[in-house]
Amino acid sequence: MASPHPAPRLAPRLPRAARTRLAWAAAALLAAASLTGCGEDSAPSQPAAVTEFNENGVTVRLSVADWKSNAGTLVATFTPDEAGFHLYSTALPAEGVEGVGRPTEVRPVGSVATAGDMTVDKPVKSITVPGVRAAVPVYPDGPVTVKLPIRATAPGEAKVLIGYASCSSTEGCTIPVADRAVSLRTGEDGLSFGTS
Repeated sequence: MASPHPAPRLAPRLPRAARTRLAWAAAALLAAASLTGCGEDSAPSQPAAVTEFNENGVTVRLSVADWKSNAGTLVATFTPDEAGFHLYSTALPAEGVEGVGRPTEVRPVGSVATAGDMTVDKPVKSITVPGVRAAVPVYPDGPVTVKLPIRATAPGEAKVLIGYASCSSTEGCTIPVADRAVSLRTGEDGLSFGTS
């Protein structure tokens, strides 16, 4: 009597040269996968340090980008709370122009130092202010981002001193902020913001 289920057939055996090539290919794939995995585990990316505060009509968001080998870029974004307000140029003198204005400032002190030139993502324009003979340098209305290369000089405590004032041509100016300290800590594990 015939069996209702035919006997399973074995797959044809590959020639020895083909089996050898297949084994080498599998070994190469496993080696590549293990190297990729090791590379990811051995160099974990440092999460960006971030903090923010709001004072006198402006939200300031601070972050540190590309922190490697005790150096990176301090990024400060100044966003006026209301439309139609601008910030003063970083190049404005500390005393303003004829007493008007406060420069936008980002200055590290302590165990962190400046490591290059500051850049700003907006162009400077000049405006006239009633009662002031000279033109006053400001940024266009809205947010402004300042970038400053920094480096750690030693492990420990540092501060970033923030200064700014925002003004509107129709609403007037907010109270200036001078030397608002934000704490930073540098160490073997990288850089982090502390409580201000």
